Amino acid sequence: MKQQVTRPGRWLALAVLVLAVLLVAVDATVLGLATPFLSEDLQPSGNQLLWIGDAYSFVLAGLLVSMGSLGDRIGRKRILLIGATAFGAISVLNAYANSAEVMILARALLGVAGATLMPATLALIRNLFHDPRERSLAIGIWGAAASAGMAIGPIVGGVLLENFWWGSVFLINLPVMAVLVVVGARLLPESRNPEPGPWDLVSVVLSMVGMVGIVYAIKEFAAHGFGWVPVAAAVAGAIALYGFVRRQRRLPIPLLDLSLFRSRGFSSAVLADLLTILGLSGLIFFLSQYLQLVQGLRPIEAGLAELPAAIGSIVAGLLAGQVARRFSVRVVVAGGLAAIGLALAALTTIGADTGYPLLGTALLVVGAGAGFSFTVTADVILAAVPKEEAGAASAVSETAYELGAALGIALLGSIVTGVYRTFTGPAGTPEAAHESLGGAVEAAAKLPPQTAAALLDAARESFAHGVSIAAGVGAVVLLATAVAAWFLLRGQRLGTER
Repeated sequence: MKQQVTRPGRWLALAVLVLAVLLVAVDATVLGLATPFLSEDLQPSGNQLLWIGDAYSFVLAGLLVSMGSLGDRIGRKRILLIGATAFGAISVLNAYANSAEVMILARALLGVAGATLMPATLALIRNLFHDPRERSLAIGIWGAAASAGMAIGPIVGGVLLENFWWGSVFLINLPVMAVLVVVGARLLPESRNPEPGPWDLVSVVLSMVGMVGIVYAIKEFAAHGFGWVPVAAAVAGAIALYGFVRRQRRLPIPLLDLSLFRSRGFSSAVLADLLTILGLSGLIFFLSQYLQLVQGLRPIEAGLAELPAAIGSIVAGLLAGQVARRFSVRVVVAGGLAAIGLALAALTTIGADTGYPLLGTALLVVGAGAGFSFTVTADVILAAVPKEEAGAASAVSETAYELGAALGIALLGSIVTGVYRTFTGPAGTPEAAHESLGGAVEAAAKLPPQTAAALLDAARESFAHGVSIAAGVGAVVLLATAVAAWFLLRGQRLGTER
C-alpha cells in the first residue's frame, strides 16, 4: 500500500487523464458555438436542434454506469484508451455529417464512446492518489482541466469557425486523442477490481432503456405536452429502471452496488450535482446562440465572452479542497450553489441589448460557484467508496451530471424554444422563422431590408426573453439545492483512505 501511495509518476499520469477531460470538455463547448453555422447548413427543425444538443447526453447518461462497471472489470486504463480512440474516430463522422438526422446519430455514437472516458479518469485518480489531500488536489486539477476545456473550446472553435467550415471544430479532437492514446499507453497504470464478477448484459440493457426512456419522455412532455408516445416511453423507462434495481439486489456481484446510496454524503453529493447541472445547462446551451445571434458577436468574440466562467471555475476548483478542510463540506457546496443561484437571478434582467459587465460578472460567479461545488462533491463521492468500486461510483457521479444536462436542455431549453416561438413578426414572416433563431436569421436574409430588420428585432427580443425566464427557473432550482445541501451534508468532511 505504501508503494501505491508514493507511486512515482502519478502526477505525469494525471496529466494524461487531464487530456481525456479536455477532449470531452472541448467537444461539449464547441457544439454551442457551431450551432448557428450548423443550423444554416443542415437546416434542422427546432426539435432536431434540441436533439443535436442532447442526444450525446442521453446516450452518455444511459451507458455511464455500465461502462464504469465494465472498466472496473476489464481495466480502467484499457477502457479509457479504447474509448479515446473511438471518440476521435466518431468525431470525424460528426464533422462530415450532411443532414440533421446524421448529426443526431453521430452525437449519439459519440455518447457511447464518451461514456467510457469520464468514469475511467476519476476512477484512475482514486487509485493513483491514496493520500486524501493529494487526491483533493488531483480532483481539483481534473475539474480545472474541464473548465480549461470550456475556455479553450470556444476560443479555438471561434478561430476555426472564422477560417473553416463548422465541421472543423470536431476535428480538433483528433490530435488530443492521438496524444492521449500514445502517451497514456506508456504512463497510465492499469487498475481493476480483483474480484469483479461477470458483466451482466441484462442489467446494461435495463439501465440504457430506463434512462433513455425517462429522459425522452420528460423532453417530449416539456416540448409538446401530453402524448401517448412520451407516456409509453415513460412507462417503459420506469419499468426498466425498476427491473434494474431489483436485478442489482439479487445479483451476487451487481453491475451497480446500490448500498453505495446508504452513505448520506454519497447520495447527497450525487443529488446536488444532478440538480445543479439541471439548473445551469439549459442556459449554457443557449448562451452561445444569444451572444452570436442576438448580440451579433463573431465566434471568437463569443468564445472570449464566455471566458470568465472558466476562469472562476479553474481558480475555485484548485482551492476547493483546502477551503472545505478549513471550513466544511456543506459550507463550500451550499455556498457555491447559492452563488450560482444569485448569478442566475441577476440574468433574469437579460435582454437583447444587455451590456457585457452584467453578463461577464454573472459568468464569473457561476464559474466560481460551480468550481467549488463540483470539486468537493466529486471528492466526497470518491472518498465514500472502496478503490475496487471507484469506476462504478465515478459513473454514478457522471450519470448525475449528464442526466442533469439532458434534463436541463430538455426542460429549460424547451422553455426558451416555447417562449421564442410566440413572437409576432411582420407580415410575410415565414413559419421557419419561428422554429429557431437561426431559422429567423436565414429567413430574414431573403426578405426586404425593412421587413428583415423588424423580423430580427422581434425574434431576438423574444429569444432573450426566453433565456431570461430559463435563468429565473434555474435560479430557483439552484437556491433550493443550496438549502437542501446545507442540511443533507451536515457533519460531512472530506474523507480518509479506505
